[in-house]
Amino acid sequence: MKLLIVNADDFGLTRGTSRGIVEAHQHGIVTSTSLLVDAPGSAAAAALAEDLPDLSVGLHLDLDGVTPEHVPAELERQLRRFAELTGSSPTHLDTHHDSHGDPAILRHVLAFARRHDLLLRGHSGLRVCSRFYGQWGGETHLEQISVAGLARVLSEGAGDGITELICHPGYPDPEMRSSYAVEREAEIGTLCDPGARAFLDARGIRLIGFRDLPALMAGAHRW
Repeated sequence: MKLLIVNADDFGLTRGTSRGIVEAHQHGIVTSTSLLVDAPGSAAAAALAEDLPDLSVGLHLDLDGVTPEHVPAELERQLRRFAELTGSSPTHLDTHHDSHGDPAILRHVLAFARRHDLLLRGHSGLRVCSRFYGQWGGETHLEQISVAGLARVLSEGAGDGITELICHPGYPDPEMRSSYAVEREAEIGTLCDPGARAFLDARGIRLIGFRDLPALMAGAHRW
């Protein structure tokens, strides 16, 4: 069986980003998101999530500029902040700019994930598909995040078992300081395009969220 989690990073980055993620969930194929707890729109994003029971909300750890010796304390602080904002525990963990790819940081994040029994991107037995991205070399490549681009990425990256597709939908707004802006809006169009869901249906790919994993893993012998 092919199972797909479509996770939107940067929830709370700005109000426009959060609005785009919500739209891609309600009208598209996004099933999960990751919350930046210290971003300008974090509280507003958490409030939006309260009315979205089918949206899995994880913690998007921001460790940029944090030295390795201060990482453990920062991890715990951001987890407490997540609980303050949402009243719950995150369904999964990942990091802004994939900073846990740094070995000096990874060991701390792995220990943190184990201590709190949280799934960490790239270290939880799920296939990770990160190629749905519309910018490289400082240039925009909207063809990569078109419906055809999405189909190509999933054809190459989603096999049997569970795959996480990383995406970054959102609407540009005055608060945004990211160079990835016009691409975010293009991602919304693709993720909400009926052709995206039609492709998944044709390939027998079932959408799930991170919150669905405990039940699926408990019944893994059935699939």
